[in-house]
Amino acid sequence: MKGRIDMSEDIKILATQAKLVSIDDVYANDYNPNIVAAPEMKLLELSIRENGFCYPIIVIQDNNKYCIVDGFHRYTVAKRLNLKEIPVVILEHDIVKRISATVQFNRARGTHQVLDMSKIVIRLIEEGKGDDEIAEALGMEEDEVFRLKQLSGLKEAFKDKNFSNSWEEFTKKYKWD
Repeated sequence: MKGRIDMSEDIKILATQAKLVSIDDVYANDYNPNIVAAPEMKLLELSIRENGFCYPIIVIQDNNKYCIVDGFHRYTVAKRLNLKEIPVVILEHDIVKRISATVQFNRARGTHQVLDMSKIVIRLIEEGKGDDEIAEALGMEEDEVFRLKQLSGLKEAFKDKNFSNSWEEFTKKYKWD
């Protein structure tokens, strides 16, 4: 059947390892490009009120605190509802894999802000990742990575690319300073 997971793969079922932690020990990451409109936030709050907190917040442990990888909006609703504890699942990811996981979780469900996605691409480049690695990690085609790099306006995004000398030739031909 198409779309089924081959259970012979080593797929972790991390949801079964959820644990309750103090909401005061959880904090947002600084790179999430996902935005949820007010009506959907109200719906999320209604869902949590009526159905309970069914999906744990995905985090990485940072000393005695927990940085959100996925679930910022559930966390926001939990704070609004004055919950003292929330369920979390802890991943053990470095920054590149953590950013990739955030994007993977969110892209699978919805849309992202383009400029924020551009910032993520630049951050992954700064972490030493190539276009092909970024495309694979974020579930994109390489041309989408290229377009996001163009938005950044940073020459750093294209430092590994060779370009023609046409501009130099143009400036010589027309004695451009």
